[in-house]
Amino acid sequence: MEDVFKVTETTQARPPLLERQVRQRPSKVSLLKSNLKKGMTCSVPRVRSTLTGFFPVVGWLPKYKLREYIWGDVMSGLIVGIILVPQAIAYCLLAGVEPIYGLYTSFYANIIYFLMGTSRHVSVGIFSLMSLMVGQVVYREVFLAGFDLSEDSKAPGPDVFNGSMGVNLTAGVHTVELMGLQCGKECYAISIAASVTFMAGVYQFMMAVFRLGFVSVYLSAPMLDGFATGASFTILTVQAKYLLGLKIPRYQGYGTVVVTWFNIFSNIHKTNLCDLITSVICIFILVGAKEIQERYKDRIKIPLPTELVVVAGATLASHFGELNSHYGSSVSGHIPTGFIPPQVPSFSLMPRVALDAIPLAVISFAFTVSLSEMFAKKNGYTVRPNQEMLAISFCNIIPSFFHCFTTSAALAKTMVKDSTGCQTQVSSLISALVVLLVLLFFAPFFYALQKCVLACIIIVSLRGALRKFKDVPAKWRSSRGDAIVWLVAMSCTALISVELGLLVGVVFSMMCIIYKTQKPKVSLMGRANDSDLYEDVDEYKDLLPPPGVQVFRFQAPLYYANKDSFLKSLYKAVGVEPFLEVTRRSKAERKAKDMFLKEAKANGDKTNGEVVIGLVQRELEFHTIVLDCSAIPFIDSAGLAAFKGLVKEYKEIGVSLLLASCNTSVIDTLRKGRFFGKDDKDMSSSLFHTVHTAVLYANSRKLLSNSAIKDDA
Repeated sequence: MEDVFKVTETTQARPPLLERQVRQRPSKVSLLKSNLKKGMTCSVPRVRSTLTGFFPVVGWLPKYKLREYIWGDVMSGLIVGIILVPQAIAYCLLAGVEPIYGLYTSFYANIIYFLMGTSRHVSVGIFSLMSLMVGQVVYREVFLAGFDLSEDSKAPGPDVFNGSMGVNLTAGVHTVELMGLQCGKECYAISIAASVTFMAGVYQFMMAVFRLGFVSVYLSAPMLDGFATGASFTILTVQAKYLLGLKIPRYQGYGTVVVTWFNIFSNIHKTNLCDLITSVICIFILVGAKEIQERYKDRIKIPLPTELVVVAGATLASHFGELNSHYGSSVSGHIPTGFIPPQVPSFSLMPRVALDAIPLAVISFAFTVSLSEMFAKKNGYTVRPNQEMLAISFCNIIPSFFHCFTTSAALAKTMVKDSTGCQTQVSSLISALVVLLVLLFFAPFFYALQKCVLACIIIVSLRGALRKFKDVPAKWRSSRGDAIVWLVAMSCTALISVELGLLVGVVFSMMCIIYKTQKPKVSLMGRANDSDLYEDVDEYKDLLPPPGVQVFRFQAPLYYANKDSFLKSLYKAVGVEPFLEVTRRSKAERKAKDMFLKEAKANGDKTNGEVVIGLVQRELEFHTIVLDCSAIPFIDSAGLAAFKGLVKEYKEIGVSLLLASCNTSVIDTLRKGRFFGKDDKDMSSSLFHTVHTAVLYANSRKLLSNSAIKDDA
């Protein structure tokens, strides 16, 4: 009796459950009324806060520390502007539009982000990946409109340029009617680019209004890296023909990389030696300067303006050497000065490009928000992601009226701004002024600039992305899952298409996460010495399983997709599947009963065989299973049903099931599903805050039960 008293005392001394706080949530109606009242209230402070929220420049520009900030902003703005001009001209090759539109895009994007951006360091403007994606849409629609995609198919520069303003084109040149005007190839191309840019900006604005920024969380870092690397390989392939001076049309459809390289090697005998020699010289100079910059970056504080030097030198050589007329080298052609009057994007084209704008919108805001947060964290300030989405949306919506194409934050130029002393977005204003000078005065001087030089600038700028191939072994060693996601995203982007590569990358990375939750790590737990610490017996030494108790941990959420895996892993770990155990016992009982009846009949005894039923009950090695739920963040109705089924099934074979270390989300789901019975009457005997408490309770209850049986005997 003393032992029974001690066991009872131990059981009663178990610490009570923590008492949950009662939260009184306001009703949806009252919450809606308060939000409407707050939204409809108009006051001077509210107007001021709304204005500074929508245009952050109003808040920080009056506090600008002129003496402290101006030098760094001017230097970084000038350097980025100098880098931006040749890149803006070059990336138009990717976008399939004339060079002037790249300058427009860079100018307007910098101005708008200066007014609306919250990051002090991000450089928003023309970006190679965005240009490639825009170019694929432009070339497809230009081809479907019946235009010739070959390089020499367009009319002379001034005539086509005037065509974009509604003036009749040169006779014999194919035109289409757009918004009541006859539109040539160049006009139609920039109309497509402006329409897809407008749609991308509208999508981004809607995402900002409805707080859909969480979409970017599905773009994992390995997937984005693989996507960017695959796109870089596509960009390299698209530009390779310019290095050789080959006049072959840009391929439309899946497998651009494979088909383009096939076309290049099929036409390799048509290589323009002048373009080839120029490309070799330019790449040698650009790569050499980059290597020198990296090797002596501690001494050379300011990035070398190599691209501008190469562009200037190549333009002079092409002009005075008359490379276009003597050797047939492709040149940029006429680049007008000034601005084209604004024009509303063609609404008739928008249904054709509505789907194409979705990946543009997502990638653009994902890069912008991630870069702004990264550099804000590095420099010790905060940004507002939703405002960043608004800023990048207006960097696309407004410029689309001024013949521009899709923009995004660019890593390379942002790093240049950060390394050259940038303090605020005044540097973007300085960069815009540099582009404005080119637009107003210097643009026509780039007439003789060879396209192969622009292609060299684009290809050399891809060095950082293409170097990611060297990181694959390290990725594989650190995380095979991430390495596989990177390889799949890169391969699909490079070998199929950019849009499908993005889609496949997102879906595959999500499938990998789902697979991990379907096949999570499971473990039996053991106790460390005499402590209350329980850990995986397969991972740590000198752990002892508690006698008579199996402690099982499932390290994933429990939901409909992995409930079967949960049950199978539990049965395998504890070594007993209730249904099979019941079946085995039933068969054993029938067999024993038949044998007893035969023996009784042979001996002449009269009995019904009920006496042997208790003789075949096998004593299991454990009497309780404790489920460590500390690694289960949530369960759904399927998980709840699995828990209920386990309790019922194991009860039939004399095994109890206890839960330990459940978070409040899991507890609430269990209570709503009446797992603990009516009014949670079984909660105190089924749910425990620690594994050790559950083990002590299970053993004490077993001792109490055994003592009661002895007393009855």
